[in-house]
Parts: sequence; structure tokens; C-alpha cells
Amino acid sequence: MRYASICAVLGLVMGLSVPGTGLQAQQLPEKRAGSTASSVPSKPSPVTLTRDILFQVLVGEFSLQRGYFDEAAQVFIELAERTRDPRLAKRGFQAAMASRDMMLARRGAQIWSELDPKDSEAVASALALAATDGQTSGLTKALRQRLREADDKEQAVIHAYGIVAQLQDQQAAREILESVLRGSVRELAVSQMALSDAAWETSDAKAALAYAQAALKADATSEAAAQRILEYGFEVDPAVALAETKKWLGQHPDARKAHLMYISRLVQRKAYEEALAHLAQMRERSPEDFDLLYTEAEVHVHAENFDEARSLLNEYIAVQTQRRASLDDRQTNALADAAEAHLLLVRIAEQQGHYDEAIAELDRINEPSLQFQVALHKAVVLGEQGKLTDAQETLAALEPDNDRQKAVIAMTQASVYRKAGRTDDAVILLEDANKALPDTPEIKYDLAMLYERQGRSDKSEFLLREVIDIEPDNAHAYNALGYTFADQNRRLDEAEELLEIALELDPDNPYILDSVGWYFYRVADYDTALEYLYRSFEKMPSAEVGAHLGEVLWVRRSKKEAEGIWRKALEIDADNETLQETLRRFGVDLQ
Repeated sequence: MRYASICAVLGLVMGLSVPGTGLQAQQLPEKRAGSTASSVPSKPSPVTLTRDILFQVLVGEFSLQRGYFDEAAQVFIELAERTRDPRLAKRGFQAAMASRDMMLARRGAQIWSELDPKDSEAVASALALAATDGQTSGLTKALRQRLREADDKEQAVIHAYGIVAQLQDQQAAREILESVLRGSVRELAVSQMALSDAAWETSDAKAALAYAQAALKADATSEAAAQRILEYGFEVDPAVALAETKKWLGQHPDARKAHLMYISRLVQRKAYEEALAHLAQMRERSPEDFDLLYTEAEVHVHAENFDEARSLLNEYIAVQTQRRASLDDRQTNALADAAEAHLLLVRIAEQQGHYDEAIAELDRINEPSLQFQVALHKAVVLGEQGKLTDAQETLAALEPDNDRQKAVIAMTQASVYRKAGRTDDAVILLEDANKALPDTPEIKYDLAMLYERQGRSDKSEFLLREVIDIEPDNAHAYNALGYTFADQNRRLDEAEELLEIALELDPDNPYILDSVGWYFYRVADYDTALEYLYRSFEKMPSAEVGAHLGEVLWVRRSKKEAEGIWRKALEIDADNETLQETLRRFGVDLQ
């Protein structure tokens, strides 16, 4: 099958990012040191703690611990109304959000903001939730008033952006921000960056870039603006964005985050030599910045210069060992940094198929907080070696602290069985886990994928619908069910509905793009199918997507191009079942 796996262990043990090189969800600049906040939360009035109130608080907390968020929300919000304590209102609001009860959440946020009107988080929550009901005029008016009255305009802009960013309708959020940030306030660099981020959230990269450039013009020293120019400009024209950023970096050698982000984009473009040269300049300027050793090592990993990467990582580990020798572990993050380097060494060993070396590196990790993940990873590596008994013993030795860890252990064991071809054993294990942990959507999803592998589509469909009931925003479940119907060429109307939801929830996911393309192939809309399949193959050049793309090209009589795609797919994974079945079906021999 070609579904995305949501087994939690994969996120824990696979892949590492270069520290500080990626731009995560952009955050507006933080408040400058030394300035005074425009609003300070007031202290809640003291509440007489009667037996009844104490009992109700305990009931609410117990409900939270059991996962009964709706019951907890009701208890805390009613208590807040009785006691007029904003802390209880906040607790109720948070529980209501966890239960996805928007009506109750609005009630909790409204009470919270009424009881503590100086708490910006309370006001922001109330205004944003009101706006989800279309009450944007009130939100716009309130934000304008806050901006007019604020002594610190920059902080007020940050607050305004934080409020509108909570809206689900990103286009509405952008329009509100455009309307609110007017006059002299709009000329502030922070305002231009807020507008830049809002434009980016509506997939308008050109506008996002233009606003970012305006922000840098307003404040030529702004590293945050320079980062946005690179991030958003990279979507518009990567070469221009890199050139513009390189020029700015030459004038700002100490803007470390921007330099690292520039390197990460060079790596993304596979410009490894240029990335390494830029890193060398950084190391020359900052010889005591030992984290650059790790960054350089990962660039070498991307370039598959594994010997160089190993040498740098061992040097980095030696530095962290020296730090630990001179400082107490409570005073330094050296232990965690060394663990990260060992994990990258594990990754190198796995890429080269040196599994004993990978296990040896895992055994060298002493970071206490990583021991659970290390054991999971070790079991996976042992499974790759075919040492199923050792893998099982490694997992059996774990003592899970909670249901979540129990679920991850079960899914890891099932994954080991599945990769070893023991699908039936994996199914039995996950069936038992599903009975023991019936509210765990990840277990249901993985079990559904195994049922589909066994040809038990009815059971798979039932479980996927259960996942959707538990997690209505689970894009993977909608995608898996929609793809199943499209692949089996049945219930195509429902497949369309499911895949539309999946695409709306996660529009750039290559698995979903592949499924949508396959659906359009089934309904004979070949041009649209190719559009989605090409996008998917560009983002995720897998054998299965290549099989689908090649089939559509073949049916359209572009056989030469189809064979070219299939050859690329064979280079990726010559044993892929879908690819081999496709070639057999069309009688194509590319060996």
C-alpha cells in the first residue's frame, strides 16, 4: 500500500533537522527588552474555598485526567460563573477547546475575558472565537481601538496578529489585518511582517515576499524580515531569493539564524559545496561556535560524504564530553547535544546498511529522556537485521509510563512484524492493542492498513471511519479511505468527497496529491490526474507514485515518457509491489 503511516514511532526515530537551520512557523519579533507591556494581567480576586467548590474542582481535574474534556469544561465554566474566578474560566475554556466544543469554548472565553479584561490571552481568545461565527466586524473594530489606545504600537501589532492568527479562515484573517493596520502603524516593520505572514497563510507567496521586502526597507537591520524574504521568496524565485539574502548576509555577518537558514536552503537546492563554503566562513568568524560542527556534519550527510560527517560528529561529541567534564549536567545541555550527534551517526550507519554500527551508536546514548525512543529505534534496527526475537525482547523490557507509550510499543512491534512479512502476526498484535486501548486512532489506522493489505476492505473501512469519528481533522484517514475507493474503482462519488476533505486539511501532502491524481485517473480526467501526480512525484519521488504517474502517461499514449518515469521508479525501489504489478499489467520489461 502507499498510504502515509502515522505510527508515532516513525516520527520519534527517523530523520533529524539541522539545529537552527529551518524556519519553523514564522513568529513576529518578540518584545524588545526594556519596554513596558501595554497590558498587565490583573490578579484574580480571592475565592473562599468551600468544600463544595473544592469537590467540584477535583471532579473537573479528574475528568481532565480521564480525557473527559467536555465534562471538565462544563464543571469549570459553571464554577467560574459561580465564583467569578478567571482561573477557572480559563481552565474551562482550555478543556472545551480540547473537546472541540466551540459553543462551550466561546462561553468559557467570554467569561474569562469578562472576569480578567486585562489578560490579553483571554481577550484574544474571546475575539477570535467570536470571529469564527462571522462576527469579524466586532473584531476589526476592537483591534482598531486597541491599536489607537496602545502606547506601544509594536506590541499592539503583535497582539493583533496573535488574535487573527487563531482564525480558521485565513483569508478572513488577512482581510482583517489589512483593515486594521492602517496609517502610520502600517509603516512599521512589524506591521509589514504581520501582513507578510498573513499573505503567506493564504498561499499568496508574491504578496508575502513584497510585504517582507517592505519590512526590510523599514528596518534594514531586521533579521526576521531577511528570513521572510528568503523563506517566502524561495517559493517565488529561489535563485533571486538566495542572491538577495546573500547580499544582506554580507552586511550582517552576526545574523546567525539567517545565515543558517540560508545554508539550509542551499542544501535544499543541493548546492552542497556552496553551503559548506558558507559554513567555513561562519566557523572562521566564530571558532567557538561548536554547534557549527554538527551543522556541517549534516550537510555532508545530505551530500553523502559520510566519512567527513563521521569525523565532524566525533569531534562534536568530544567537545560535548569536555563540557560535561567541566560542568554539571544540570548546567549544560551537553548530554542532549551528544545524543543528537549519536543519532545522526545512527542515521549514517543505517543509510549504509551497517546495522551493528547503528546499534552500537544507540547504546552510547545516555540521555535519560531519550531512553524510550532509543529502545524503540533499536528494536526497529534489530528487525531490519531479521533478529525478530531480539527486537521483541527489547520492546518487552520497556516499562511504559502511560497508554500512549503502550500504543507506540504495540505499533513498533507490529511494524517490525510487517516488514518481516509476518502480516498476520502484526494484525493479531494490533487487534489486541485495539481492544486494550480502544480510543487510540493511531492503532486503528495502522490496523486498517494491515487489513487492507490482507484484502479485508470491509474491516479496514470500518476502522478508518472510527478514526474519523475520533479525529475529524485526521487527513490521513480521509485520504486512506478515499484512495481505497478510487483504487478499487468503486464508490467514486464518496472517494471524491473524502479526498476533497483530505486535500483541504493538508493541501501539500504528497500522499494526498497522489490519491487525488489517482481518483482523477479513475474518472478519466487525465490532464488533472497528471497535474496532481506530477506534483506528488516532485515532492515525494517514490516508486508507487511513479507507478501511478507512468500508468496515466501510458494510457494517454505518451509511452516514452511513461517508460522514463517507470525507470526512475525502479531506481528508487525495484521491488515495489505496485510498480511491479503495473509493469506486468502493461507487459513492459525495462530490465
